[in-house]
Amino acid sequence: MTAIAEWLMRCVLLVTFLAGQLYAQSSPQIEALLKEGQTALDRGDFAQAVQDFERARQLAPENLQANRGLLLSYLQSGRLREAAQLGREAIAHWPNDPHLQHWMGLVYFKNRQDSAALEALRRSEQLEGARSDIHFDLALVLLDQNQYAPAADELERAVKLKPTDALAHLLLGRAYQNTNRTLQAIEQFQTALRIDPVVQLGHYHLAFAYASLGRNQEAIAEYEKELKRSPDNPNVLFQLGHSLLETGDEKSALANLKKAAELDPQNGDAFYDLGKSLLLAGNTDAAITALQRSIELKPADPSPHYQLARAFEKLGQREQAQAEWQRFAQLKQAQPQTGGMASGRIQ
Repeated sequence: MTAIAEWLMRCVLLVTFLAGQLYAQSSPQIEALLKEGQTALDRGDFAQAVQDFERARQLAPENLQANRGLLLSYLQSGRLREAAQLGREAIAHWPNDPHLQHWMGLVYFKNRQDSAALEALRRSEQLEGARSDIHFDLALVLLDQNQYAPAADELERAVKLKPTDALAHLLLGRAYQNTNRTLQAIEQFQTALRIDPVVQLGHYHLAFAYASLGRNQEAIAEYEKELKRSPDNPNVLFQLGHSLLETGDEKSALANLKKAAELDPQNGDAFYDLGKSLLLAGNTDAAITALQRSIELKPADPSPHYQLARAFEKLGQREQAQAEWQRFAQLKQAQPQTGGMASGRIQ
């Protein structure tokens, strides 16, 4: 056999081998497993999806779709250790695949590795920036790190690409609220509720924004709407009670604040407002108990000492009242501003 003939024969054998490998990676059996795995994912049967994609990957280790599907199935089923191992192997093989980078970012995020999550998600964004879900998930990590301004930037991109995403509008409103753009936040909360009237905590966040502007009647209306959906949510009960107290309706505030304190006995602000409302209602002994609990939970807050001093004065206990006035003055000097809408005080 001449050298040329031998070379041609080797080429034929190589092509035949590669064709066989290609067929192995995309045979009817593989395609069926991939389809079944995707169907299982779509219906939320993540255990079955893992089985289908695992089998497909065993038969065709170089099949990208099998690797993608298995990584997502591990992630969705909470098998984060397997997801992390597979994700690293797959990304080493396909470093420029945006799906792998995206889902690996979520694996890192669920493992509380925020820096690695941000790196993977930003890489995914670079590779395929026209997908709203990538911007949304990147924003989630940034919100978790209290990086509200860059989170808002990502969510703005997300809602531009997918304007009908109610949750993205809601989170954008939260990012705006935390960067002192309250009017813009209100617009986003209202948009979220127009798109999905039952979006989770939509009325709550809209109410909070109204309350932060002193628009308490509007806040109360929204808190009451949220309370119909979440009657045992201590945060909703507390904020509704707080807004009612701000308007001078201590009788209505009292019922909500009592329940909020019962459901969340670690909320010092709820006990403060409860103590204040009890004091206004003339139940001084109960007010003292609530205020003392608030002090236990928030020892650096001067406001409960102010109310406690007033309570002791009402009972004619001047020494105790004077001690509380002094403690209030000391804490007030050390912490001249007690910030935040939720803990803002009327003394």
